[in-house]
Amino acid sequence: MKAWKIDSNVWAANQPRSSHRRNSPGCNRPGRYTLIRADAYAPPAAAMPKLVSRCASAGHGMTPNDETIGLRADMVRSLKEKGELKDPRLEAAFLSVPRHHFLPELTPEQAYMDEALPVKQDEAGNAISSSSQPTMMAMMLRQLDLKPGHNVLEIGTGTGYNAAIMQHVVGDNGKVTTLELDHDLAQSAEKALQRLSLGSIRVVQADAAGGYAPRAAYDRIIATAGMWDIPAIWKRQLKPRGLIVAPIWLDAMQVSATLRPEKGDTLYSNVNLPCGFIRLRGVNAGPIVTQRVGHSGLILTSNEVPALDSAALHALLSEEEDHTLLDIRLAGSDYFHSFLTYLILNLPPGFTFAAWQVSANQQLYGLGGAGFALIGTGSACFVPFHGHGEAHAYGSSDAFMTLQSILAAWDAAGRPDWRVLRLRMHPKTGPPPTINKGLLYTRQDHYIHAWLKD
Repeated sequence: MKAWKIDSNVWAANQPRSSHRRNSPGCNRPGRYTLIRADAYAPPAAAMPKLVSRCASAGHGMTPNDETIGLRADMVRSLKEKGELKDPRLEAAFLSVPRHHFLPELTPEQAYMDEALPVKQDEAGNAISSSSQPTMMAMMLRQLDLKPGHNVLEIGTGTGYNAAIMQHVVGDNGKVTTLELDHDLAQSAEKALQRLSLGSIRVVQADAAGGYAPRAAYDRIIATAGMWDIPAIWKRQLKPRGLIVAPIWLDAMQVSATLRPEKGDTLYSNVNLPCGFIRLRGVNAGPIVTQRVGHSGLILTSNEVPALDSAALHALLSEEEDHTLLDIRLAGSDYFHSFLTYLILNLPPGFTFAAWQVSANQQLYGLGGAGFALIGTGSACFVPFHGHGEAHAYGSSDAFMTLQSILAAWDAAGRPDWRVLRLRMHPKTGPPPTINKGLLYTRQDHYIHAWLKD
Protein backbone atom coordinates (compact mmCIF):
# COMPACT_ATOMS: atom_id res chain seq x y z
CA MET A 1 0.00 0.00 0.00
CA LYS A 2 1.40 3.38 -0.96
CA ALA A 3 1.71 6.24 1.47
CA TRP A 4 1.05 9.81 0.45
CA LYS A 5 1.22 13.19 2.05
CA ILE A 6 -1.92 14.91 3.21
CA ASP A 7 -3.25 18.09 1.64
CA SER A 8 -2.92 21.39 3.50
CA ASN A 9 -4.77 21.67 6.80
CA VAL A 10 -5.92 18.05 6.61
CA TRP A 11 -7.25 18.17 10.17
CA ALA A 12 -8.24 21.84 10.18
CA ALA A 13 -11.68 22.88 8.97
CA ASN A 14 -11.35 26.50 7.90
CA GLN A 15 -14.19 28.99 8.65
CA PRO A 16 -15.53 30.92 6.94
CA ARG A 17 -26.95 34.04 -18.71
CA SER A 18 -26.14 36.90 -20.87
CA SER A 19 -22.94 36.79 -22.91
CA HIS A 20 -20.80 39.50 -24.42
CA ARG A 21 -17.62 39.55 -26.47
CA ARG A 22 -14.49 41.35 -25.47
CA ASN A 23 -10.77 41.32 -26.03
CA SER A 24 -8.65 40.06 -23.16
CA PRO A 25 -5.11 41.05 -22.28
CA GLY A 26 -4.50 37.40 -21.34
CA CYS A 27 -4.55 36.21 -24.93
CA ASN A 28 -3.48 37.74 -28.23
CA ARG A 29 -6.43 36.35 -30.14
CA PRO A 30 -9.26 38.88 -29.95
CA GLY A 31 -12.91 38.11 -29.64
CA ARG A 32 -12.51 34.61 -28.19
CA TYR A 33 -13.94 34.99 -24.69
CA THR A 34 -17.48 34.66 -23.38
CA LEU A 35 -18.61 36.34 -20.18
CA ILE A 36 -20.52 33.98 -17.91
CA ARG A 37 -23.01 35.04 -15.26
CA ALA A 38 -23.10 32.59 -12.39
CA ASP A 39 -26.15 33.59 -10.39
CA ALA A 40 -29.01 32.28 -12.50
CA TYR A 41 -28.99 28.66 -11.35
CA ALA A 42 -27.70 28.90 -7.79
CA PRO A 43 -30.00 28.91 -4.73
CA PRO A 44 -30.71 32.47 -3.54
CA ALA A 45 -28.44 32.12 -0.51
CA ALA A 46 -25.59 31.04 -2.77
CA ALA A 47 -26.16 33.49 -5.61
CA MET A 48 -23.07 35.59 -6.20
CA PRO A 49 -23.41 37.27 -9.60
CA LYS A 50 -19.94 37.52 -11.06
CA LEU A 51 -18.65 37.64 -14.59
CA VAL A 52 -15.70 35.51 -15.57
CA SER A 53 -14.35 34.59 -18.94
CA ARG A 54 -13.21 31.50 -20.71
CA CYS A 55 -10.70 30.96 -23.45
CA ALA A 56 -12.34 29.22 -26.39
CA SER A 57 -9.20 28.96 -28.48
CA ALA A 58 -6.76 26.07 -28.49
CA GLY A 59 -3.40 25.24 -29.90
CA HIS A 60 -0.97 27.67 -28.30
CA GLY A 61 0.74 26.96 -25.03
CA MET A 62 4.23 26.07 -23.86
CA THR A 63 7.15 25.99 -26.27
CA PRO A 64 9.03 22.74 -26.96
CA ASN A 65 12.24 24.06 -25.36
CA ASP A 66 10.55 24.89 -22.06
CA GLU A 67 13.27 24.40 -19.43
CA THR A 68 10.79 22.81 -17.00
CA ILE A 69 10.17 19.77 -19.21
CA GLY A 70 12.78 17.85 -17.23
CA LEU A 71 11.10 18.72 -13.93
CA ARG A 72 7.73 17.55 -15.26
CA ALA A 73 9.32 14.33 -16.48
CA ASP A 74 10.83 13.73 -13.03
CA MET A 75 7.45 14.31 -11.38
CA VAL A 76 5.74 11.89 -13.77
CA ARG A 77 8.47 9.29 -13.25
CA SER A 78 7.94 9.52 -9.49
CA LEU A 79 4.16 9.13 -9.85
CA LYS A 80 4.64 6.07 -12.06
CA GLU A 81 7.09 4.49 -9.62
CA LYS A 82 4.48 4.87 -6.86
CA GLY A 83 1.96 3.08 -9.08
CA GLU A 84 -0.37 6.07 -9.18
CA LEU A 85 -0.08 6.94 -12.88
CA LYS A 86 -1.07 4.01 -15.09
CA ASP A 87 -3.33 5.68 -17.66
CA PRO A 88 -1.28 6.88 -20.69
CA ARG A 89 -3.70 9.79 -21.18
CA LEU A 90 -3.15 11.01 -17.63
CA GLU A 91 0.59 10.56 -18.03
CA ALA A 92 0.53 12.68 -21.18
CA ALA A 93 -1.49 15.35 -19.39
CA PHE A 94 0.91 15.60 -16.45
CA LEU A 95 3.81 15.77 -18.89
CA SER A 96 2.18 18.46 -21.01
CA VAL A 97 0.53 20.82 -18.51
CA PRO A 98 3.05 23.05 -16.67
CA ARG A 99 2.27 23.15 -12.94
CA HIS A 100 4.69 26.04 -12.38
CA HIS A 101 2.59 28.15 -14.73
CA PHE A 102 -0.21 28.07 -12.11
CA LEU A 103 2.15 28.79 -9.20
CA PRO A 104 4.06 31.86 -10.41
CA GLU A 105 5.25 32.87 -6.93
CA LEU A 106 7.23 29.63 -6.54
CA THR A 107 10.40 28.48 -8.22
CA PRO A 108 9.94 25.70 -10.78
CA GLU A 109 11.75 23.32 -8.42
CA GLN A 110 9.22 24.09 -5.68
CA ALA A 111 6.26 23.84 -8.04
CA TYR A 112 7.13 20.28 -9.08
CA MET A 113 7.56 18.89 -5.58
CA ASP A 114 5.06 16.16 -4.74
CA GLU A 115 3.40 18.31 -2.10
CA ALA A 116 0.21 20.25 -1.53
CA LEU A 117 1.11 23.92 -1.87
CA PRO A 118 -1.06 26.57 -0.15
CA VAL A 119 -2.00 29.42 -2.47
CA LYS A 120 -4.29 31.55 -0.28
CA GLN A 121 -4.77 32.07 3.46
CA ASP A 122 -7.40 33.78 5.56
CA GLU A 123 -6.71 36.58 8.04
CA ALA A 124 -5.86 34.04 10.75
CA GLY A 125 -3.26 32.38 8.55
CA ASN A 126 -5.33 29.28 7.77
CA ALA A 127 -5.02 27.94 4.24
CA ILE A 128 -8.27 28.35 2.32
CA SER A 129 -6.96 27.08 -1.00
CA SER A 130 -4.06 24.95 -2.15
CA SER A 131 -2.66 23.28 -5.23
CA SER A 132 -3.23 19.62 -4.42
CA GLN A 133 -0.40 17.13 -4.10
CA PRO A 134 0.22 15.59 -7.56
CA THR A 135 0.02 12.06 -6.11
CA MET A 136 -3.43 12.79 -4.67
CA MET A 137 -4.49 14.40 -7.95
CA ALA A 138 -3.43 11.30 -9.88
CA MET A 139 -5.30 9.02 -7.48
CA MET A 140 -8.54 11.02 -7.69
CA LEU A 141 -8.32 11.36 -11.47
CA ARG A 142 -7.88 7.60 -11.68
CA GLN A 143 -11.08 7.30 -9.63
CA LEU A 144 -12.77 9.74 -12.00
CA ASP A 145 -12.00 7.51 -15.01
CA LEU A 146 -12.09 10.31 -17.58
CA LYS A 147 -12.61 9.52 -21.25
CA PRO A 148 -12.19 11.68 -24.36
CA GLY A 149 -15.37 13.66 -24.98
CA HIS A 150 -16.53 13.65 -21.37
CA ASN A 151 -18.39 16.63 -19.95
CA VAL A 152 -16.89 17.41 -16.50
CA LEU A 153 -17.86 19.68 -13.61
CA GLU A 154 -15.14 20.56 -11.09
CA ILE A 155 -15.91 22.02 -7.66
CA GLY A 156 -13.02 24.16 -6.45
CA THR A 157 -10.93 25.69 -9.23
CA GLY A 158 -8.02 26.73 -7.03
CA THR A 159 -5.13 27.54 -9.34
CA GLY A 160 -6.77 25.93 -12.38
CA TYR A 161 -4.09 23.22 -12.71
CA ASN A 162 -6.43 20.29 -12.12
CA ALA A 163 -8.92 21.67 -14.65
CA ALA A 164 -6.11 21.96 -17.19
CA ILE A 165 -5.08 18.34 -16.62
CA MET A 166 -8.68 17.19 -17.10
CA GLN A 167 -9.15 19.24 -20.27
CA HIS A 168 -6.06 17.61 -21.74
CA VAL A 169 -7.58 14.18 -21.09
CA VAL A 170 -11.12 14.85 -22.36
CA GLY A 171 -9.74 16.56 -25.47
CA ASP A 172 -11.25 18.97 -27.94
CA ASN A 173 -14.59 17.15 -27.93
CA GLY A 174 -14.85 17.27 -24.14
CA LYS A 175 -15.79 20.10 -21.82
CA VAL A 176 -14.56 21.15 -18.39
CA THR A 177 -16.50 23.61 -16.22
CA THR A 178 -14.92 24.64 -12.94
CA LEU A 179 -16.61 26.51 -10.07
CA GLU A 180 -14.73 28.70 -7.59
CA LEU A 181 -16.29 30.64 -4.72
CA ASP A 182 -13.35 33.02 -4.26
CA HIS A 183 -13.29 35.96 -6.68
CA ASP A 184 -9.50 36.42 -6.67
CA LEU A 185 -8.80 32.73 -7.21
CA ALA A 186 -11.33 32.51 -10.04
CA GLN A 187 -9.76 35.49 -11.77
CA SER A 188 -6.16 34.29 -11.42
CA ALA A 189 -7.06 30.77 -12.58
CA GLU A 190 -8.96 32.14 -15.55
CA LYS A 191 -5.97 34.26 -16.59
CA ALA A 192 -3.55 31.34 -16.22
CA LEU A 193 -5.79 29.15 -18.36
CA GLN A 194 -6.19 31.87 -20.97
CA ARG A 195 -2.42 32.17 -21.34
CA LEU A 196 -2.25 28.45 -22.11
CA SER A 197 -5.36 28.52 -24.36
CA LEU A 198 -6.63 25.23 -22.96
CA GLY A 199 -9.71 24.70 -25.09
CA SER A 200 -13.17 25.24 -23.69
CA ILE A 201 -12.47 25.35 -19.95
CA ARG A 202 -15.10 27.57 -18.38
CA VAL A 203 -14.32 29.23 -15.05
CA VAL A 204 -17.40 30.31 -13.10
CA GLN A 205 -17.36 32.20 -9.83
CA ALA A 206 -20.22 30.63 -7.89
CA ASP A 207 -21.13 28.68 -4.79
CA ALA A 208 -20.97 24.94 -5.37
CA ALA A 209 -24.40 24.41 -3.78
CA GLY A 210 -26.23 24.91 -7.07
CA GLY A 211 -23.87 23.02 -9.33
CA TYR A 212 -23.91 24.53 -12.83
CA ALA A 213 -27.04 23.82 -14.88
CA PRO A 214 -26.09 25.57 -18.17
CA ARG A 215 -23.61 22.81 -19.08
CA ALA A 216 -25.41 19.84 -17.48
CA ALA A 217 -25.78 16.90 -17.73
CA TYR A 218 -22.29 15.83 -16.69
CA ASP A 219 -20.46 12.57 -17.21
CA ARG A 220 -18.27 13.32 -14.23
CA ILE A 221 -18.34 15.65 -11.21
CA ILE A 222 -15.25 16.06 -9.05
CA ALA A 223 -14.85 18.07 -5.85
CA THR A 224 -11.41 19.14 -4.65
CA ALA A 225 -12.56 20.34 -1.22
CA GLY A 226 -13.70 18.45 1.86
CA MET A 227 -17.47 17.86 1.54
CA TRP A 228 -19.85 17.51 4.48
CA ASP A 229 -22.49 16.23 2.06
CA ILE A 230 -23.21 15.95 -1.66
CA PRO A 231 -25.84 18.55 -2.66
CA ALA A 232 -28.93 16.82 -4.03
CA ILE A 233 -28.87 19.06 -7.10
CA TRP A 234 -25.58 17.54 -8.21
CA LYS A 235 -27.33 14.21 -8.73
CA ARG A 236 -29.90 15.91 -10.95
CA GLN A 237 -27.09 17.37 -13.05
CA LEU A 238 -25.32 14.00 -13.41
CA LYS A 239 -25.94 11.56 -16.26
CA PRO A 240 -27.52 8.22 -15.23
CA ARG A 241 -24.23 6.37 -15.74
CA GLY A 242 -22.04 9.19 -14.48
CA LEU A 243 -20.07 9.35 -11.26
CA ILE A 244 -19.04 11.80 -8.57
CA VAL A 245 -15.60 11.80 -6.94
CA ALA A 246 -15.45 13.84 -3.75
CA PRO A 247 -13.67 13.93 -0.36
CA ILE A 248 -16.39 13.08 2.19
CA TRP A 249 -16.07 13.96 5.88
CA LEU A 250 -16.63 11.08 8.27
CA ASP A 251 -15.41 11.36 11.88
CA ALA A 252 -12.55 13.87 11.77
CA MET A 253 -11.22 12.28 8.60
CA GLN A 254 -12.01 12.31 4.91
CA VAL A 255 -12.20 9.69 2.20
CA SER A 256 -12.23 10.35 -1.52
CA ALA A 257 -15.39 8.50 -2.54
CA THR A 258 -16.30 7.21 -6.00
CA LEU A 259 -20.07 7.69 -5.94
CA ARG A 260 -22.31 6.07 -8.55
CA PRO A 261 -26.09 6.55 -8.85
CA GLU A 262 -28.29 3.62 -7.86
CA LYS A 263 -32.00 2.90 -8.05
CA GLY A 264 -33.88 4.70 -5.33
CA ASP A 265 -31.85 7.89 -5.77
CA THR A 266 -28.98 6.60 -3.61
CA LEU A 267 -25.26 6.98 -4.29
CA TYR A 268 -22.87 4.10 -3.62
CA SER A 269 -19.08 4.06 -3.34
CA ASN A 270 -16.89 0.97 -3.12
CA VAL A 271 -13.59 2.87 -3.53
CA ASN A 272 -12.89 5.29 -0.68
CA LEU A 273 -9.32 6.57 -0.44
CA PRO A 274 -8.14 8.24 2.78
CA CYS A 275 -7.33 11.85 2.00
CA GLY A 276 -7.30 15.33 3.43
CA PHE A 277 -8.54 18.50 1.75
CA ILE A 278 -9.32 22.00 2.90
CA ARG A 279 -13.01 22.07 3.72
CA LEU A 280 -15.56 23.43 1.28
CA ARG A 281 -16.69 27.00 1.89
CA GLY A 282 -20.11 28.42 1.17
CA VAL A 283 -23.70 27.25 1.67
CA ASN A 284 -22.80 23.55 1.91
CA ALA A 285 -19.72 23.97 4.12
CA GLY A 286 -21.27 22.08 7.02
CA PRO A 287 -20.72 22.80 10.72
CA ILE A 288 -17.47 23.89 12.31
CA VAL A 289 -15.68 20.73 13.43
CA THR A 290 -12.54 22.21 14.98
CA GLN A 291 -11.92 23.51 18.47
CA ARG A 292 -8.93 24.96 20.25
CA VAL A 293 -8.19 23.48 23.69
CA GLY A 294 -8.27 26.43 26.07
CA HIS A 295 -6.15 29.21 24.61
CA SER A 296 -3.42 26.84 23.48
CA GLY A 297 -2.16 25.87 20.04
CA LEU A 298 -3.69 22.38 20.34
CA ILE A 299 -6.49 22.06 17.76
CA LEU A 300 -9.01 19.22 17.82
CA THR A 301 -11.09 18.12 14.83
CA SER A 302 -14.17 16.04 15.54
CA ASN A 303 -17.82 15.67 14.55
CA GLU A 304 -18.51 15.92 18.29
CA VAL A 305 -16.89 19.35 18.76
CA PRO A 306 -20.12 20.89 20.18
CA ALA A 307 -20.13 18.26 22.93
CA LEU A 308 -16.49 18.75 23.94
CA ASP A 309 -15.87 20.85 27.05
CA SER A 310 -12.68 22.71 26.15
CA ALA A 311 -12.07 23.99 29.67
CA ALA A 312 -12.53 20.54 31.22
CA LEU A 313 -10.25 18.99 28.62
CA HIS A 314 -7.60 21.64 29.28
CA ALA A 315 -7.75 20.80 32.98
CA LEU A 316 -7.47 17.07 32.23
CA LEU A 317 -4.50 17.51 29.90
CA SER A 318 -2.79 19.76 32.42
CA GLU A 319 -2.56 16.84 34.86
CA GLU A 320 0.50 14.62 34.87
CA GLU A 321 0.48 12.38 31.81
CA ASP A 322 1.36 8.71 31.55
CA HIS A 323 3.74 8.41 28.61
CA THR A 324 3.43 4.80 27.45
CA LEU A 325 3.34 2.46 24.44
CA LEU A 326 0.48 0.63 22.76
CA ASP A 327 0.82 -3.14 22.51
CA ILE A 328 0.63 -2.96 18.71
CA ARG A 329 2.96 -0.33 17.31
CA LEU A 330 2.12 1.13 13.93
CA ALA A 331 3.60 3.62 11.50
CA GLY A 332 1.67 6.78 10.67
CA SER A 333 0.52 5.42 7.31
CA ASP A 334 -0.89 2.30 9.03
CA TYR A 335 -3.02 4.44 11.31
CA PHE A 336 -4.20 6.64 8.46
CA HIS A 337 -4.88 3.91 5.90
CA SER A 338 -6.09 1.11 8.13
CA PHE A 339 -6.77 1.41 11.83
CA LEU A 340 -8.62 4.73 12.02
CA THR A 341 -11.38 3.55 9.68
CA TYR A 342 -11.95 0.55 11.94
CA LEU A 343 -11.75 2.70 15.07
CA ILE A 344 -14.41 5.22 14.08
CA LEU A 345 -16.83 2.48 13.00
CA ASN A 346 -16.34 0.53 16.24
CA LEU A 347 -16.22 3.34 18.79
CA PRO A 348 -17.96 2.37 22.05
CA PRO A 349 -20.50 4.70 23.68
CA GLY A 350 -19.11 7.37 25.94
CA PHE A 351 -16.01 8.11 23.87
CA THR A 352 -15.22 10.73 21.25
CA PHE A 353 -12.76 10.25 18.40
CA ALA A 354 -10.79 13.34 17.42
CA ALA A 355 -7.81 14.24 15.31
CA TRP A 356 -5.36 16.68 16.87
CA GLN A 357 -2.64 19.00 15.70
CA VAL A 358 -0.20 21.19 17.61
CA SER A 359 1.02 24.45 16.10
CA ALA A 360 4.40 24.12 14.38
CA ASN A 361 7.47 23.91 16.60
CA GLN A 362 5.42 23.76 19.79
CA GLN A 363 5.08 21.20 22.57
CA LEU A 364 1.77 21.41 24.44
CA TYR A 365 0.59 19.06 27.19
CA GLY A 366 3.57 16.90 26.25
CA LEU A 367 2.36 16.69 22.64
CA GLY A 368 3.86 17.80 19.35
CA GLY A 369 2.98 17.29 15.70
CA ALA A 370 -0.32 15.59 14.87
CA GLY A 371 -2.25 12.45 15.67
CA PHE A 372 -5.57 11.09 16.91
CA ALA A 373 -7.22 10.85 20.31
CA LEU A 374 -9.85 8.93 22.22
CA ILE A 375 -11.58 11.16 24.78
CA GLY A 376 -13.96 10.06 27.53
CA THR A 377 -15.20 11.43 30.83
CA GLY A 378 -12.14 12.08 32.97
CA SER A 379 -9.92 10.13 30.59
CA ALA A 380 -8.07 10.75 27.33
CA CYS A 381 -5.47 9.01 25.21
CA PHE A 382 -3.53 10.95 22.55
CA VAL A 383 -1.50 9.03 19.94
CA PRO A 384 1.00 10.77 17.60
CA PHE A 385 0.94 9.57 14.01
CA HIS A 386 4.70 9.24 13.90
CA GLY A 387 5.29 7.92 17.41
CA HIS A 388 5.44 4.19 16.45
CA GLY A 389 3.04 3.16 19.18
CA GLU A 390 3.70 6.04 21.55
CA ALA A 391 0.65 7.07 23.59
CA HIS A 392 -0.04 9.89 26.05
CA ALA A 393 -2.67 8.95 28.65
CA TYR A 394 -4.38 11.52 30.88
CA GLY A 395 -6.70 11.00 33.84
CA SER A 396 -8.01 7.48 34.35
CA SER A 397 -6.80 4.60 32.18
CA ASP A 398 -10.23 4.06 30.56
CA ALA A 399 -9.41 5.70 27.22
CA PHE A 400 -6.02 3.98 26.92
CA MET A 401 -7.42 0.54 27.77
CA THR A 402 -10.36 1.01 25.39
CA LEU A 403 -7.98 1.94 22.59
CA GLN A 404 -5.85 -1.12 23.36
CA SER A 405 -8.96 -3.31 23.15
CA ILE A 406 -10.08 -1.88 19.79
CA LEU A 407 -6.55 -2.18 18.41
CA ALA A 408 -6.43 -5.86 19.43
CA ALA A 409 -9.84 -6.52 17.83
CA TRP A 410 -8.71 -4.85 14.59
CA ASP A 411 -5.57 -7.01 14.57
CA ALA A 412 -7.60 -10.18 15.22
CA ALA A 413 -9.96 -9.26 12.35
CA GLY A 414 -7.06 -9.29 9.90
CA ARG A 415 -6.32 -5.57 10.03
CA PRO A 416 -9.05 -4.40 7.62
CA ASP A 417 -8.19 -1.17 5.84
CA TRP A 418 -9.78 1.46 3.61
CA ARG A 419 -10.19 -1.06 0.79
CA VAL A 420 -13.17 -2.67 2.56
CA LEU A 421 -14.85 0.63 3.48
CA ARG A 422 -18.21 1.17 1.75
CA LEU A 423 -20.44 4.25 1.63
CA ARG A 424 -24.06 4.63 0.61
CA MET A 425 -25.81 8.01 0.58
CA HIS A 426 -29.59 7.87 1.09
CA PRO A 427 -31.67 10.96 0.24
CA LYS A 428 -33.40 12.59 3.20
CA THR A 429 -36.66 12.70 1.27
CA GLY A 430 -37.55 9.51 3.14
CA PRO A 431 -36.98 8.06 6.62
CA PRO A 432 -33.47 7.08 7.71
CA PRO A 433 -32.49 3.60 6.54
CA THR A 434 -32.27 0.69 8.94
CA ILE A 435 -28.68 -0.55 9.24
CA ASN A 436 -27.23 -3.61 10.96
CA LYS A 437 -23.57 -2.61 10.88
CA GLY A 438 -21.43 0.49 10.61
CA LEU A 439 -22.56 4.04 11.31
CA LEU A 440 -25.21 6.37 9.94
CA TYR A 441 -24.31 10.04 9.59
CA THR A 442 -27.11 12.58 9.24
CA ARG A 443 -26.18 15.38 6.87
CA GLN A 444 -27.92 18.20 5.03
CA ASP A 445 -29.36 16.27 2.07
CA HIS A 446 -28.41 12.66 2.86
CA TYR A 447 -28.03 9.94 5.44
CA ILE A 448 -24.54 8.55 4.89
CA HIS A 449 -24.14 4.87 5.79
CA ALA A 450 -20.50 3.84 6.30
CA TRP A 451 -19.50 0.23 6.97
CA LEU A 452 -16.71 -2.30 6.48
CA LYS A 453 -17.42 -5.08 3.99
CA ASP A 454 -16.85 -8.58 5.35
